[in-house]
Parts: sequence; structure tokens; C-alpha cells
Amino acid sequence: MSVIGAVASCSCLRPGEWLLRPGMQKMSSFGLYTAASCAAKDYYEVLVLGGGAGGITMSARMKRKVGAGNVAVVEPSKTHYYQPLWTLVGGGAKQLATSARPMGSVMPKGVEWIKSQVTALDPDKNCVWLENDIKVSYKYLIIALGISLHYEKIKGLPEGFNHPKIGSNYSVQTVEKTWKALQDFKEGNAIFTFPNTPVKCAGAPQKIMYLSDAYLRKTGKRSKANIMFNTSLGVVFAVKKYADALLEVIKERNLAVNYKCNLIEVRADKQEAVFENLDKPGMTEVHQYEMLHVTPPMGPPAVLINSPVSDESGWVDVDKETLQHKKYPNVFGIGDCTNLPTSKTAAAVAAQSGVLDRTISLVMKNELPVKKYDGYTSCPLVTGYNKVILAEFDYNAQPLETFPIDQSKERATMYHMKADMMPLLYWNALLKGYWGGPAPVRKLMHLGLK
Repeated sequence: MSVIGAVASCSCLRPGEWLLRPGMQKMSSFGLYTAASCAAKDYYEVLVLGGGAGGITMSARMKRKVGAGNVAVVEPSKTHYYQPLWTLVGGGAKQLATSARPMGSVMPKGVEWIKSQVTALDPDKNCVWLENDIKVSYKYLIIALGISLHYEKIKGLPEGFNHPKIGSNYSVQTVEKTWKALQDFKEGNAIFTFPNTPVKCAGAPQKIMYLSDAYLRKTGKRSKANIMFNTSLGVVFAVKKYADALLEVIKERNLAVNYKCNLIEVRADKQEAVFENLDKPGMTEVHQYEMLHVTPPMGPPAVLINSPVSDESGWVDVDKETLQHKKYPNVFGIGDCTNLPTSKTAAAVAAQSGVLDRTISLVMKNELPVKKYDGYTSCPLVTGYNKVILAEFDYNAQPLETFPIDQSKERATMYHMKADMMPLLYWNALLKGYWGGPAPVRKLMHLGLK
């Protein structure tokens, strides 16, 4: 990925509550934050909801703007995960432990960490409610609550994960099961799914398919495998340039793609997956599997559904260019929880953070926001253990590339960018509020070519 490119491959880094595994790493006391089981104060100049990529980076930026002690982050989780790495964990190329750090270690020094859950938002009164009926007021609110996973919407899950042969790279509890299923593969169908809902990182469901293909070739099992990608979509990828490149990879490696196919049930005891044909409602097809990778249905966090800050679907309703709320001028949104019409990735969060920082600065001065977010997002499409197609694009699904090369080509350099460089940039630049997306670097690189 480009140094600018997408600081991370995909996601807003907030697993569903049942998927969290407490104590994966012990909390260390670095003295970098003020911790409290509930709010130490009942008012903050800037209140941030969510301790994922968007929440942490914006809290760092806001602390520099309004000073230590005036910013708080509401986040119940003890561990912060760099989820873009989970594609490689599921493929056996990285260890799960390297994706996790204690939440306290990434919380900016001087920012209050409120270890609680948001239970309600009341933007008309400039306050939110936390667990135990604790009320916290604010002058400015930044909503960065991520996206929720809903394995339970597939019949037979999540209990089906107690059986072998099934995994999911979207959960800290099940990503290592993906690798185990791949290692244990003998012969039969290897099925990879894409749900009929918005998802974080639309490329991730098929990345693990390409890694699995590479692993089975390396271990001499590929001839015994029928690899299929069952997607609810009508295309393999939303941006034509990259879709065309992926279709070439799919053809070359003899992978099967079944469109408008939505997973509705897993019979893990029988190793059967049931799919609904979205073009023919009610018609289902049952596939036996030797390996199954599940991408769960996803949706807005429960607290946002029917909230005053959300649209009819439950996503935070913000202006797509400024990230300011459409109704409440002192409320802002970033990342997966918003209704921004772009892919939900950490790369998008990086680009959004720079725009949102400028937007809030102007709002604080009673000026109109001027900097516009163009929908930039990125997804490093991992197609092998040393190959990546670097997809970068905008709101209009048009390529918005950084490098003066054809980024639709598989490249080892882009793989190492994703696997090795991006985690360093994530921990040391994005979360510290110093990474504002690719635009400045892209401009400099292109100027250098003139």
C-alpha cells in the first residue's frame, strides 16, 4: 500500500461484543492515559464515542486542539485490534497476537478513557447516557462506533464455530479457526462467502480465498479442492478496473464465483452450507464443505438504531464532504458507523480524519467547513503470499491511485507494504493523529514527475 495509501486494509477495528476475548494481552500501565470505570467529569469539550481507529486518531487530534483533560473517549474494550492483519492471520502468514495492543497503550496521553458503554444519545441536550445511568455532556461530539457483526443472523451460528472446518477472519475468536481449517483441508469444497449487507473491507472476503488457493498449491492439495466464492453481489468488486484484474486471477487459478448467492444457514455438524438465490427468493442450494470461511452480516451498532443522529437505516447521518452531521452542527461522524457512500475501511478513516480535523477547526471558529472528502478509500487485495493488487478509489468508484504505475497488477512490493509497513504506520502515525490520508503525498509524487 502506498505510504499514503491506506494506512490499513480494512475495517474500523471494533469486533462485536460476543467476539471479544478479554485478556489476550494483559493491560500494561504505561501512564499514558487517565482511566476511569465511569466518567471522571460530567462535561467535556470534545467527547468521542468509540476507541477504534477513528475514535483514537480523532481524540489525539482533538487533544492537541483543545488541551489535555478536555477530551474523553468512551470505550468499554480493554484491547485495541489492528484488524487489517487478520486476513494474513487467517492465512497463516501472521500471528494473532501481533494485531493486539492494550487499549491504554494507544489512548493519547491526557485524554480521559471512560471504560463504559454508550446506551443512548441525546443531541438535542448535548449529552449521552452511559451504563449505570451516567450522563456526560459535551460541546462537540465525534461518533466513531464502528460496525456490528451479526453471525446470529445466519442460522446455526455462532454455535457452529464450535465445530471444525469453519472459520471467519472477522472475529478475534474465529480467525485462527480459519487457519486451522485450511491446514486440515483434505479434499472437497472450500467455500468463501460475502453477505447481503454492508461490510467492512469489501475485499477481505475474497482475499482469504486467494491465500487458501496459494496454500493448497504449496502443500500439493489444490487438485483435490474445488474453491468457490459465493457472493451476494452481482460483481466481484465494485471498481471495474480492479474487478477486471481479479477476474483474470480467478480464471487463471480456476476459482469458481457464484453471484447473488447469500449464506443463510450453516449445518456445521454435517458440514453443509445453505445459500439463498437472491434472484429467485425462496430458492436455496446446499453445498457440502471441507472448509468454510464466513463473512458475517453486518449493521450499525444497536445504540445508533432509531437514534436522533442516525438515518433510517441506523447509520450516523453526516455530510459526505465535511463529515459534519446534517442536523446537529456540533456532532460529527467518522468511519464505519457513518452513512458515507464509500467502502468501510481503515484507509477511509485515515483520509476522513484529516478532513474532519479541518472541519471541526472551522466549526470551532464559527466558520463554514471548506475541505471536502472525496470518498477516498483503499483496499490492498491480497492475491497470494507475496502478491497484492492495490485498489484505491473515490466516491464514484473511480481509481484514485497514488503511484505512477498500474496498480491493478499484482506486485510483491505492495504485499510487503500491506504486511509490514502499514502496521507500523497504523500504530505510530494514524493512531497518534499524524496521518491524514493520501492526498498530500499523492500530490507531491505527481508533482515530482513533471
